[in-house]
Amino acid sequence: MYILIVGAGKVGYFLAKRLCQSKHTVSIVDKQKDICEEIAKELEILVINGDGCNPEILEEAGARRADVVAAVTGEDEDNLIICQLAKQVFNAKRTVGRVNNPDNERVFAELEVDVPVDATMVIGKIIEEEVSFSDFVNLMSFKRGKLAIVRVDLSPDSPVVKKELKDIQLPKDSVLVSIVRGDEVIVPKGNTVFEPGDDIIALTMIGNEPELFKLLLGRVS
Repeated sequence: MYILIVGAGKVGYFLAKRLCQSKHTVSIVDKQKDICEEIAKELEILVINGDGCNPEILEEAGARRADVVAAVTGEDEDNLIICQLAKQVFNAKRTVGRVNNPDNERVFAELEVDVPVDATMVIGKIIEEEVSFSDFVNLMSFKRGKLAIVRVDLSPDSPVVKKELKDIQLPKDSVLVSIVRGDEVIVPKGNTVFEPGDDIIALTMIGNEPELFKLLLGRVS
């Protein structure tokens, strides 16, 4: 995919680095010249020094051919404008907007930012998980509250342990995205066997979480 990132702070930088490692084509835009110069030295990507709220800068960065435009600056107003320009001017297939103030998440969704990412909420969920040792954490919602990414840690007594993926019936509109097993990340296939301690990331419809929880852990908390 071709991915345009606006905002080269820590979030933008690490996002660009990770996407490059995954063999995606990436370009990045930032207002600060010194940051752009540092990234250009380290990553083999197109780096544009300029204001991402300027359509000419987005054009130069390849917004017209981008599969995804991710606005991850520290300013919600800028991120919203960038996503709107990407959709309305450049017909971007998908927009991702970083929400710095949780109160603004609804505005992002109402203005049809495809994926509003509330970093505060995500971090809060992770903190809650560590404090409560919860098995099941709803990490973030997509598509204006219709879809969710969830995480399940398989216990040794899980009913799916030692079974193959093809032998279990997932809830409707649910799919397993990945399994983290120690240092290994596994893309699930039909013959993938579940093991105790597997950290499962799944995509499901809002409301299906209890059913998915019961399937994978044998109980609903």
